[in-house]
Amino acid sequence: MGSVEKVKVGVIGVGALGHHHARLYAQDPQAEVVGVFDVSAATAEAVGKEYDLPVFTDWRALAEKCDALSVAVPANFHAQTALPLLEMGKHVLVEKPIASSIEDARKMVETAQKNHVILGVGHVERFNPAMDFIQKYKSIPRFIEAHRLATYPPARPGLPRRGTEVSVIVDLMIHDIDLMLTMVDSEVEHLDVVGIPVLSSTEDIVNARIKFKNGTVAQLTASRVSQEPLRRFRVFLEDSYISMDYSKRFAMVIKRNKLGCARKDVVLDEKNALAEELDDFLTAVRRTKESGEIVLPRVPGEQGLKALELAIAIEKEARRYNESYGFHSVR
Repeated sequence: MGSVEKVKVGVIGVGALGHHHARLYAQDPQAEVVGVFDVSAATAEAVGKEYDLPVFTDWRALAEKCDALSVAVPANFHAQTALPLLEMGKHVLVEKPIASSIEDARKMVETAQKNHVILGVGHVERFNPAMDFIQKYKSIPRFIEAHRLATYPPARPGLPRRGTEVSVIVDLMIHDIDLMLTMVDSEVEHLDVVGIPVLSSTEDIVNARIKFKNGTVAQLTASRVSQEPLRRFRVFLEDSYISMDYSKRFAMVIKRNKLGCARKDVVLDEKNALAEELDDFLTAVRRTKESGEIVLPRVPGEQGLKALELAIAIEKEARRYNESYGFHSVR
């Protein structure tokens, strides 16, 4: 970045995902990593040693030395971790979901606005090369179908399994909810949802059919109790069909033409989506510091809140459905 002033950044929570934040910030030429903090001193020490980063035993001491911080703690602690940072006037990137409740998410957005700082949300799929591709085919989607299946997360000593502090809707489906909302500029008209807990106390597998007022229909399926991972996203447009397999980095386009239909197979560009996300956040912070005006990252807090609001509506509908038929939605 030449003589450009670096962004002083820290990471709070360096477990399953946060340690990647620390690693990638250390590699980013826009960043000066001030240090890391974790409630587990052993975890923080291990990450600090691995990437040669300072370790702080007091999150506030770390924050005071930073321009910006990543928050990668469990979802139910997002608000209580991020709100004090925003009140301190620090720019914050919080992992998805923005929070575990709409009330907390709104408070975070309002606090960022009040203190004139950036609040970004880690919806990393926005930076997936598959999404770069689909943006080239902008049109009103008629039907969207997404499957996001994962195996059950491993046990963690003294902690719930990663992600199970919230339902699979808020944990995994929210990725596809966010992507869907970037494509559909319309309000939701109707929801049909079924979801059940299998191994945890909240829904582990869910199917949602979403009807929008403009006629678009989406069908989203998410599971964290599958035998094999699967990440597919399909979009039917007025004159074309796009099918993407995130994990295989492969896309297929079938487009109508004068002779009928033409098929094109596409190998998606390789890139590190999380590295792109963090670099986008750093760029927004740096430009905000330079201009004195807020420069938004690709996924600002307001969009994270919008995705959470629909995720919670889907969750409520799943539980209403179960209760109406006498099923137990939460064990």
